[in-house]
Amino acid sequence: MTTIKIGIVGTGSMGQTHAAGWAATPATIGGFVGKTAAHVQSLAAQYGARAYPDFETMLADVDVVDICTPTHLHHAQVLQAAAAGKHIVCEKPLARTVTQAQEMIAACRAAGVKLLVAHVVRFFPEYVRAREIVTTGGIGQPAVIRLSRGTFRPQKITDNWFTDTEKSGGVMLDLMIHDFDYARWVAGDVVRVFAKNAAIEHGLVILTHRDGAISHVEGSWAFPPPHFHTRFEIAGSDGWLAFDSEKNAAVKMALHRQKTDAPDVPAPGILLDESPYTTQLKAFYRALVNDEPVPVSAADGLAALQISLAAIESARSGQPVEISPLPEVMS
Repeated sequence: MTTIKIGIVGTGSMGQTHAAGWAATPATIGGFVGKTAAHVQSLAAQYGARAYPDFETMLADVDVVDICTPTHLHHAQVLQAAAAGKHIVCEKPLARTVTQAQEMIAACRAAGVKLLVAHVVRFFPEYVRAREIVTTGGIGQPAVIRLSRGTFRPQKITDNWFTDTEKSGGVMLDLMIHDFDYARWVAGDVVRVFAKNAAIEHGLVILTHRDGAISHVEGSWAFPPPHFHTRFEIAGSDGWLAFDSEKNAAVKMALHRQKTDAPDVPAPGILLDESPYTTQLKAFYRALVNDEPVPVSAADGLAALQISLAAIESARSGQPVEISPLPEVMS
């Protein structure tokens, strides 16, 4: 594959972020399709691309489909893209149910197309470096991991699908899946999940890993915009390491206000030479041109989804949920 043409579906905050990422690769952005015509036209003009009238028309013209739409739309769009023989980037979470995700993965395997599940935390340098230290034995056997992600609830003027748990899954699926995936990436497969939550705004989850490590994961949509705070601690048999995105602020105050210029969808402040979203798409581009495995596998996306759904079920029932191994899926 020499010239790679990208089609982006979804022109909200994440579609705009992915467009900027693709623009930093040798790929060509072929066009956009989305619900809001003004957004589609604006992005198409910005990147010298086409504003497509619908998904089907765009599929015929591109090599890769980048899906930045609401979670409940991922299943149908991935199946359609795979049937058209297109490689796929799908924003996390991969799907709304495990069955949907399995169908999506099977369709991509049958079509011989690559599927990247966009778990971008794996591309943030501090998270990458911490895992490198752990996997090279820098702190011994990992024992206790603490992960926290606090921000404001995604806000839309109309049709706020984030607040509809049937569509978004709430904070445990939409936000905390980042840290569920990271915990598994660092400490291995999860076998048990116990969770508590407060409506869809705040969740506390304990993960038991197969090798005995315990992860404490906290996620919240309860803060006022534009707040976004992440931190982690990883304790092992020989040492400890930590990161706090606000470590330079001794005291920080944020107040709820009637009006704010915060984005609709929360995103961490990025003070790097290159956005991790761009790093992620560059890695996928290399996987395409070199026919290499994708940097975040379909199996990883499915496992993170399974943990999130187990947390939702545990919070509902008040009981821990055991996680059973799933059938083998594409890498």
